[in-house]
Amino acid sequence: MDRQKNIDDLVSGTVSLGIELGSTRIKAVLVNGEYSPISTGTFNWESSLVNGAWSYDLADVWLGIKTAYAKLAADVMEKYGITLTKIKSLGISGMMHGYLAFSREGTLLVPFRTWRNTITEQSASILTSELGFNIPQRWSIAHLYQAILNEEEHVGEIDYLTTLSGYVHWKLTGERILGVGDASGMFPIDLEIGDFDRMKMDQFNALIDSYSLNWKLEDILPTVRSAGDQAGQLTKEGANLLDPTGKLEAGVPMAAPEGDAGTGMVATNSVGMRTGNVSAGTSIFSMVVLEEPLKRVHIELDMVTTPAGDPVAMVHCNTGTSELDAWVNLFDETLRLFGVQEDKSAIYKTLYGEALNGEVDAGGLISFNYFSGETITGVEDGRPLLLRRPETSLNVANLFRSHLYSAIATLKLGMDILTVEEKVELDVLTGHGGLFKTEGVAQGILASALNIPVRVMKTAGEGGPWGMAVLSAYLVDRQSGETLEDFLNDKVFVREEANIMEPSKLVHEGFMDFIDKYRACIEVEKEAIRRLI
Repeated sequence: MDRQKNIDDLVSGTVSLGIELGSTRIKAVLVNGEYSPISTGTFNWESSLVNGAWSYDLADVWLGIKTAYAKLAADVMEKYGITLTKIKSLGISGMMHGYLAFSREGTLLVPFRTWRNTITEQSASILTSELGFNIPQRWSIAHLYQAILNEEEHVGEIDYLTTLSGYVHWKLTGERILGVGDASGMFPIDLEIGDFDRMKMDQFNALIDSYSLNWKLEDILPTVRSAGDQAGQLTKEGANLLDPTGKLEAGVPMAAPEGDAGTGMVATNSVGMRTGNVSAGTSIFSMVVLEEPLKRVHIELDMVTTPAGDPVAMVHCNTGTSELDAWVNLFDETLRLFGVQEDKSAIYKTLYGEALNGEVDAGGLISFNYFSGETITGVEDGRPLLLRRPETSLNVANLFRSHLYSAIATLKLGMDILTVEEKVELDVLTGHGGLFKTEGVAQGILASALNIPVRVMKTAGEGGPWGMAVLSAYLVDRQSGETLEDFLNDKVFVREEANIMEPSKLVHEGFMDFIDKYRACIEVEKEAIRRLI
C-alpha cells in the first residue's frame, strides 16, 4: 500500500466511508481513491429481548456509530498524521428486514423488532397466500401486518416505516430513502421499475381496509433508489451525529442505504447474472443473481434484489458454524486439561484440515447443526445431534468432515430448489465468512456439494462496510451509463487475487451419500425437539 497516496487522498478528501450496523458489530471502513481500505473502526454490540422480541436500543445505534467513527478517525491520525475532515462519499448499511415504526413527531413507537424474531408466522402465511409472493417472517411487511392483526395501538400512529439502515440515513440526511436491495426485504419489488410493486401494494391496502387506518402503505414506506442514484447529502446535524467534535464537514454525497446482504454481494463481486455468494458464519445463506424470475413461489426462498435492482434468490439458513465452533471449543478445552495452550486459529486449521482425511461420506456419521429451526427442512426448533451406526468409524477426520457437511447441508437442500427444480445455472459462487478462513477446506467441500466452482477472494474478508464504501464511491465516480457490475469488474476488482476450486466428483458422490442419510434423519431431529424440552 502506497502510504503517500493515502495521505494525498486524505488531504484532498478523495476517500469514501462505509458504515455497517451488523448483528454483533458496527464497523466503519474508509477507502482510498483506488477503493482499498486504509482505516477501520469498530463497536461491538448485541441484541436483547424486549417484551418478547429481539431488539437493539436506538441509543446504542448512535453510541456505536460515534464510537466506530471516532476509532477510525483516531486510526487515520495515528497512521497518517491527518485529521479526518473531508470525504467524497458516504454510505450506511445494516442488517436487513425488521420493523422500525415512527410517529409524525419522529418518535419510535415500539422497540425495534429485528430480523431475528419469528413472531409473525400468521401474517407471513396470509400475505404469502394473498400476494402470491413468498413473504418471510423477517420482512418488514410481515411485522406490520402482524401488528395490525394483533390490534396493537401504535399502528394508527405510524408515519414512517423503515429498516435500520434507512433510519440512520434519515437522521444523517433528512431523506426518507432506502436502497432497492434493502427495500426488497420490506415489501416485494417490481423489477421493471425498480420500486415497490404497486399492484401488490394495492392488494395489501385492500387487505387492511376494514381496519380504517389513517394511512395507506405507500404513505409510510421510504422512497426506493438504486445503486448510483442520488440519495441526499450529509447535513450539518448529521455530521455532528457522526463526529461530535465538529471536524467532519457536511455536504457529503450519500449513497442509498443498503442491507448487509447487498453489501456482501458487492464485497464479493457477485452482482452479475449467473454469479452468487455464500456467506457462512453464525448463519449461512446464499445470494444467487437470476437471469429471470423464478417460475413459481417457493417458501424456502426469499426473492430480493442486488443494489442495482436485479433479481436475486436468497437461500437463508438460521444456523451455520455454531455447532462446528462448539466442537472446536471442546477440543480446545481438552488440550488445556492436558496443559497444552494452543492458538485457537491453529486448532481450527488443524481440525478442518484433518477433515479432508476422512471418508468421503464422513464414515456414515450424520450430524445436525440446528441451534434453531429451519424453514427449508420444516424444522421448528433446534437440537444439535450426532448420529451413527455402531460399526461406523468414529475418528477426528470423520467427525469434522460430518460437521462441515452439516454446516452446508440445509443450504444444499435450498440450492437444489434453484439448480434442480428451477434449472438456474451458475458460473461461480464466491464464499466468504468464517467457514472459509481455513484455506481450501470448506471451499472445496462447498464446490463439490453444490457442483459449482467456488472462489474465495482476499478482499471478501473486509465485508459489508467495505462493500458499502465502494457503493458510495460508485455514486460519485461512475461514468455515464457505467453499470455497477462494470464498475466493480473494471475499477474495484481489476487487481483482485482469487482462488477458485472446482468440484470433485469423488467428494460430490460422498456428500450425496451423506445428504441422503441426512434427509432420512430429519424426522429424528424433529422427534428430538419433541422429546428434549
